[in-house]
Amino acid sequence: MRRRVGIDPGREEFTVPQCSITDLRRIPATLVPAALVLVAGLAFSAPALADSPSDTMKAKEQATKDASSLDDFVHYVFIDRGDVAQQVGQALLDRELDPAAFAKLVDSGVGAERFTRAVTRAQRSPGLEAVASKLAKLYDAGKLASIRDPDAISAAIAMLTGDMRQRSVGRERLLAAGEYAAPQLFTAMFAGNDAALAASARSVLVEMGRHSVMPLVTALPKLQPAQQEQVVKVLGEMPQTHALPFLYDLLGTTQNDSVKLATERAISQISGAVNAQMPVSDRYVDLALAYAKASPSLLTFPNDPNLLVWNFEPATGLTFQSVDAKVYPATMAMKLSELALRRDATNTRGVSTWIGSNFTRELRSPEGYENPVYPALGRDAMYYAVAAGPSIGQSVLAGALDSADTPLVRKALASLEKTGGRDLWTAPAGSGDRRPLLDALKYPNRRVQYEAALAIGSAQPKDAFPGAESVVRTLASSIRDAQAKYALIVAGTTEEQSSLSDQFRARGFTVLPPANNLQSAGQAIADAPGVDIIVSQLPSAATGELITQSLGDSRLRATPVLALVTTQGYLEQYPKFARDVRVRLLREGVNPKDIQAASDDLIAKASGGLISGDEAEMYKARSLGVLRDLAVSGSPVLNIMEAQGPLVTAMADAKGAVRNRIAEVLSYVNSKQAQVTLTDAALNAEGDESVVLLTFAAGSAKRYGNQLDQRQIDALVGLAGTATGEQAVAAAALLGALNIQNRSVVPLILGDDATK
Repeated sequence: MRRRVGIDPGREEFTVPQCSITDLRRIPATLVPAALVLVAGLAFSAPALADSPSDTMKAKEQATKDASSLDDFVHYVFIDRGDVAQQVGQALLDRELDPAAFAKLVDSGVGAERFTRAVTRAQRSPGLEAVASKLAKLYDAGKLASIRDPDAISAAIAMLTGDMRQRSVGRERLLAAGEYAAPQLFTAMFAGNDAALAASARSVLVEMGRHSVMPLVTALPKLQPAQQEQVVKVLGEMPQTHALPFLYDLLGTTQNDSVKLATERAISQISGAVNAQMPVSDRYVDLALAYAKASPSLLTFPNDPNLLVWNFEPATGLTFQSVDAKVYPATMAMKLSELALRRDATNTRGVSTWIGSNFTRELRSPEGYENPVYPALGRDAMYYAVAAGPSIGQSVLAGALDSADTPLVRKALASLEKTGGRDLWTAPAGSGDRRPLLDALKYPNRRVQYEAALAIGSAQPKDAFPGAESVVRTLASSIRDAQAKYALIVAGTTEEQSSLSDQFRARGFTVLPPANNLQSAGQAIADAPGVDIIVSQLPSAATGELITQSLGDSRLRATPVLALVTTQGYLEQYPKFARDVRVRLLREGVNPKDIQAASDDLIAKASGGLISGDEAEMYKARSLGVLRDLAVSGSPVLNIMEAQGPLVTAMADAKGAVRNRIAEVLSYVNSKQAQVTLTDAALNAEGDESVVLLTFAAGSAKRYGNQLDQRQIDALVGLAGTATGEQAVAAAALLGALNIQNRSVVPLILGDDATK
């Protein structure tokens, strides 16, 4: 049974069969040149059941109706009847036509040129834009599916041995199919009894450039030496540097002199000279990192929803698996890291690249998606990260910080908090003196700052380090300000600034003073504890400039940007930022609900979302736990005194158990302000809460002596004399801990007579 290789083959592994003159997919896949024979023959298949006359008639009638609807859509667009065009276009979409059938409908009816003009015009109309874009996408998908269909590729390869026009048309079709044509071209290149076909297929593979590289290098290790030599020569004619790790790998492993000589020549053609000093393992890691960064030169179809991962076995030939484009870079980075580790299991960069990419694969996978290359590892990504230890964890963190990948930064921090001990500062391999955890404390995202401080504080480092004071301050600030959220509005007019500012204030954001460019907002950005989102409404060029500038600003490089643009601006800027999770483009004119939904989704994907009430409480609880441990241990590195200001302020607003935990930490702060704050809070409290706070104040007095004013001592004497039960004992215990002797106890003995 033939499987059609369409635009989205899903999770199945598709084998593209082999080829012959009459059916280019039928050459045997065991590629031994002497045994290769082009099989000429008939393809037999079971006869299909014929449609009944009535079914055929209905299909023709429906096709006529679809063609008429498409013609109506185009017509109403051109006469500016957007309301009718929208209804007709939506009705066509509701038919859920096969993309290839729709593309054929367009080409055989209104024509591609007229359809494209109509769609482009319709996309400028807010009411028509959505329908027009879906129709355009359906047409593009249909054209791609037709070009990439195995039968179409077979026919195009057969044309390579025809007349001049046929050869030209076949070549153009194969270049358009790109990577999808590689399996059949690869087989045709080894068609030993058809030299013309083999030469033409080879020529097209060379012309395909980067589309040929991964299929060819995937097959390279398992080919016979004679075949390896041919493939190496093809690679040498393409200046594609990502073939180099595989060529160096072959150079170091082959025992065949001809293959070795051809490989050296190919490497020289690509890079100018052979450099055998660099380990092959490191070459694979460098390529893995380039994939992890989604380098454009490595993405054969950058706008496709799915991209191809290759495999080769002599018995089956070249096959591919279709992987969601969101996880393709991470998937390839993992595969290449594994190649590196097979060459050198001690390559720590290979381990950290694999672990970071595995985190990214997990983070970017659509809900419910099963990656066909890594369908079920059996363990989640955190399992491998914690098993690797803190040194690898810091390497992952460093890479995530450099790429401003906030979700990955947080995953790395979570692994470090689980594994880091007092030797947390073990430097990542090859990092020099860099300490990524300290960099994370300055990262422009408060979640990351809090989590970095928690990781460092939990480890209780034993050696002093620059910036240690910011750890305790950050922990303390999370107790008070964790739920605050800040927005920066950048718009061209006062009206636009005001409208957007009002929308975000209504949602609880603190809106920084609006600006008409990023430079004029510099001081406001510097004064804010962080910026959770930038919202812009600027002309197209200014929008692109703002996004680029924010990426280069250390205070904003992780801040998501929601940009409102015209339709033309959308078309101009979308290709530049389509794969940047930190950027979202919206067309002007959308309603506030759409802006809210887009901003919430953007913040969630770019930085983990706004800190909710429950999360704020979680940060408070975790920070207070770490601060208490630091205080009790008397850490010589992380001084609890740095938390005094925020904790004193937080005491005024906190309630219940949180207030009591803050009081416990303050009882370990050796300062007058801390002791006075505790005592005032105890005097103003009632019942059980008063008892708890008095006890903590007594703990402060026992550790650091009396630091109270006379007014508090007098108030305590009064409370001890009038209170009953546990409160009276707790007040008396505090007086005793203050060690003021007769001044505290005599009034209690004499009672009312003490004043006589």
